[in-house]
Amino acid sequence: MFGNKLVTDMISRSAENGADRRAFLRTAGVAGLGVVGATALASPAAATGTKDGGGGGGGAISDGAILNFALNLEYLEAEFYSRAFYGRGLDDGLTTGACTRGDVNGGRKVEFKSKLVRGIAEEIANDEIAHVKFLRGALGGAAVARPAIDFTGAFNAAARAAGLIKDGQSFDAFADDTSFLLGAYLFEDVGVTAYKGGAPLISSKTYLDAAAGILAVEAYHAGAVRTVIYTEGLADAANKISDARDSLDGKTDLDQGVSQAKGRINVTPVDANAIAFSRTPQQVHNIAYLNPAQGVRSGGFFPAGTNNQDARLTTT
Repeated sequence: MFGNKLVTDMISRSAENGADRRAFLRTAGVAGLGVVGATALASPAAATGTKDGGGGGGGAISDGAILNFALNLEYLEAEFYSRAFYGRGLDDGLTTGACTRGDVNGGRKVEFKSKLVRGIAEEIANDEIAHVKFLRGALGGAAVARPAIDFTGAFNAAARAAGLIKDGQSFDAFADDTSFLLGAYLFEDVGVTAYKGGAPLISSKTYLDAAAGILAVEAYHAGAVRTVIYTEGLADAANKISDARDSLDGKTDLDQGVSQAKGRINVTPVDANAIAFSRTPQQVHNIAYLNPAQGVRSGGFFPAGTNNQDARLTTT
């Protein structure tokens, strides 16, 4: 698939196990692996809780802002899966709204060889498109537009950080079944932890019920992707992605690969109480922006940042 070993020499030398490798990634900074600078400082707007004159002061975050935070993530997933399965992005009518609508760079139809992987791609694509429609319907005129999305540059940067490719090489998540599965894996666990972390911020029981339902679907997706990755012998590659992803969201270990000691399968990444992990919106943005620094407002999969009127839900 990549035409080279999955682990770069730097990653191989840095650690003997996942825990040590994660510590190395945090210490070295993802910038050392070619993602983005890890020394970005918070802008004045981010420090004051505003974005281009928008809201985001010290009060409670509104339910609408939380739903728009989720909508940004659903745009990302829907565009990925729709392009992979259907060969096209979201209809224009599903991408308009408040804030600036951005373009999507990269993505194309995957020529699936596996009937199973193709079926999973179709089902998830339809689910994610439905999530976009649902959230836009719930938000009405307050729904934000699709932000600019960059699959080409972000997947290259993420794959380089994980050690899947070396400098000068590229990673195309739409190239084949294996590449698609690894690209999907990068998103799925983040979606689960994002909804888990955002749920306590929601005031309306109606919205909370809907968010819980979407979280459950995202967990189904993640479990399916993790299972197929394990059975296809891609655990080592996925575990490297997990390590790189976990290096972006702070010191707490909120990520687990698809296999554990002695190759034992790990379909459900959970804590000691068998409860799914949570990520704050800021931690989710750290991963989406591919940058572990505080106060960052754009980068990675969202080159112009995410769209929201509350700056606390657009910055790391």
